[in-house]
Amino acid sequence: MNGIGAPELIVVLAIVASIFTVLWPVARLCARLGLSPWLGVLAIVPIGNVLLLWFMAYAAWPIDGASANLRSR
Repeated sequence: MNGIGAPELIVVLAIVASIFTVLWPVARLCARLGLSPWLGVLAIVPIGNVLLLWFMAYAAWPIDGASANLRSR
């Protein structure tokens, strides 16, 4: 009984699916902020995800600059 069986394969696939379910949206958010999408990897790091969340919450979003330009006209 050597090798990977069906239960192990299901667990590995579930882990990979859950990582990409989190990683993809965070990478897109980072790209929209003008940051590297690779910062999305921090979303799967235990302390990095909290730091990334706080950084994105207080970062200047591109829409903030666009709305400021509209108000100045």
